[in-house]
Amino acid sequence: MVSQTLAHGETQTQSVISARKLVLSGKVQGVGFRPFVFTLAKKFKLSGWVKNCMGTVEIFVQGKSANIDEFITQLLDKKPSLAKPKIESNLSVEKQLIKNFSILPSQQAGNSNISLPVDMFLCEDCLREMNDPTDRRYLYPFINCTQCGPRYTLIKNLPYDRANTSMAEFELCAACCTEYENPEDRRFHAEPIACPECGPSLSFKSPENHSPADTQHSLLNALDVLNQGKVLAVKGIGGYHLMCDATNTDAIERLRKNKSRPHKPLAVMFPAPADNPFQLMDQFVSLSEYDKDFLLTPSRPILLAQKNNNTQLSDQLSPALGELGVMLPYSPLHHLILNRFNKPLVASSANISGEPVLIKNHEVESRLKHIADAFLHHDREIEQVADDPVYRSIAHKPRPLRLGRGVAPVEIRLPFELAHPVLALGAQMKNTVTLAWGNRAVISPHIGEMHTPRSFQVFEKTLNDLQRLYDVKAQLIVCDAHPAYTTSRWADKQKLPVYKVFHHHAHASASYFEANTHEDMLVFTWDGTGYGDNGSLWGGEALLGKPGAWKRVASMRPFNLPGGDKAGREPWRSAAAICWETGKTFYDVGVDHQSEYMQMLKLAWQKKINSPQSSSVGRLFDAAAALCGARAKVSYEGQAAMELESLCEVADTSLELPLSRSDGCYISDWEPLIEIMQDISKSISQRVALFHGAMATSILLQAKAVREESGMNCVGFSGGVFQNKILTESAIRLLEKNDFKVTLPVQIPLNDAGISFGQVIETGFNQ
Repeated sequence: MVSQTLAHGETQTQSVISARKLVLSGKVQGVGFRPFVFTLAKKFKLSGWVKNCMGTVEIFVQGKSANIDEFITQLLDKKPSLAKPKIESNLSVEKQLIKNFSILPSQQAGNSNISLPVDMFLCEDCLREMNDPTDRRYLYPFINCTQCGPRYTLIKNLPYDRANTSMAEFELCAACCTEYENPEDRRFHAEPIACPECGPSLSFKSPENHSPADTQHSLLNALDVLNQGKVLAVKGIGGYHLMCDATNTDAIERLRKNKSRPHKPLAVMFPAPADNPFQLMDQFVSLSEYDKDFLLTPSRPILLAQKNNNTQLSDQLSPALGELGVMLPYSPLHHLILNRFNKPLVASSANISGEPVLIKNHEVESRLKHIADAFLHHDREIEQVADDPVYRSIAHKPRPLRLGRGVAPVEIRLPFELAHPVLALGAQMKNTVTLAWGNRAVISPHIGEMHTPRSFQVFEKTLNDLQRLYDVKAQLIVCDAHPAYTTSRWADKQKLPVYKVFHHHAHASASYFEANTHEDMLVFTWDGTGYGDNGSLWGGEALLGKPGAWKRVASMRPFNLPGGDKAGREPWRSAAAICWETGKTFYDVGVDHQSEYMQMLKLAWQKKINSPQSSSVGRLFDAAAALCGARAKVSYEGQAAMELESLCEVADTSLELPLSRSDGCYISDWEPLIEIMQDISKSISQRVALFHGAMATSILLQAKAVREESGMNCVGFSGGVFQNKILTESAIRLLEKNDFKVTLPVQIPLNDAGISFGQVIETGFNQ
């Protein structure tokens, strides 16, 4: 149909009335996409409708062809900041007798292509309203709109509508209902919409205060606790934080003592004035402009940053380390607390060490009453656990160390189609799980260490919830090959086929995916320990090939670990092992090595009793820390290596470790490092620099030897050891100087949190 009168300069083609139907997938739900479509359609004088389906958005538009074309262009170019749409189909269809544009009710049936929305920070508009005395949500700690607020942590079922979240029990007042139903309002279908009249509220509890109080009085009581130098448990978006004054050493030491966390670093949250969010943080840590941009991303992550010489912050926040985990407030409640307290606060996960963060009011009170002096609760239920995400900048980019709130679930498109839906169970430490089907994979938030009942409970709930929410039933379980892992034992009890993947094969496969290559690749998989295909404990391997076809081509000289798993908690054992292995004497490493116990231990080691063989680089770092006197025993995983790195200013690459060949595998020999680490004629920083440099140079020498033999030129890294910034950056520089193409993951954690995704990649290439 052509209009009777053409505007000046308008062609007949441009004025043709046509109709199109579009289907968009990706991140299009819970991000204000439908009201954006509504407003855009009105701008171009189009009629039609938009609706949510099971994981997609469908759009029908009709009007002038030129207007439709521009509408489709701006649909992607002008999308809401949180949206990530992808046009799945764009078809010409028959016109309909529709005069206006409308938003139709969500469709709750059909093929599932769901994407779970992640939790978001408090946007600038809501922050401004919260601080405006004339606004009806003034100082309200649960303010949100379509561009901010909780998402994943509220969801019970999909599609993502209010009735399927923990906000369903809060009936909207008339004012909120008007906003919720108005397509031109930024709170149109903001599912967690709330106000002081109809939404969640705070409550405060302490041994001295049992009387009920309203939200504002609860907030004032909580601030009094913090000002008194006490510890406060605060319910957030994905779980509770334990908070105290980050400048009060007595408060921090009491928190550490009661939580049995003597050394592990504590994250710090800083006030963030709207006009200058880094006004206070800049005084305490060194941040590049890139770091600041990253800290301001919607996930509001924790970022490890170099400490400044500012003595106001307690040195007990990250003892013996040069970095501090820093973050900005991301919820309205955080802003209210930090703005009034006007000092940085410790914001540590409220949990028992190694467990997932706690989310239930009564559980926090019963399990953490020996730690927290008071509790700031709210009555909005947290349905899904999500701890804060943690990143470290390595080689000029932030790399994930822990996936969590605002980042996970992480959705990734696979380079293949899976034959059957897969449930990958991950590792024993830093556990995550991955659900994968078709060409999609979804990585869960951080779960924790799999040796406690609560970790196992959250593990099972996460497995069930992912399958239920995505409407995908796993037909194959993938787990680690280690027979003693909690996840492996669980897999063996299920009534599904089980495919077992070696730990370092999973590490290598995760790295291969991020390299986005079809070539064979050499991946260095350095970590603590993992079950190897020869029955020994690997941890210093270089694997050549592709997923499903890895070949071990390089490693470190193996040694036997006296006491087995105890070596991970007591670095002196690794020091003793490498000295015994080479017939050298080890000196004062914090233990009495002439005691009867040590003599018995050495005898057991000689007879290979509870002394498994390992090639672990993680244990070599432990040994180095003990031999140079930095750390003989640890209170948390990775402590010795982290403290060793903090003593190193730059890697000294002047030392090359001997490289030999054995059974088709290149072996680097660490023996020269023993004498260097015990050489008191050198400073500790000099010795540590030589150690880091020698390990980086070993990577180069192994890579060059493998390249000469195989022609391979692509190198990757995976494994917890490569969280070490100095080692990794030094190795990358050496490799790139020698014309290697180097890949370091940016989506998947280098540590064991990336194992579940690597298991999926290994499975897909091997099916």
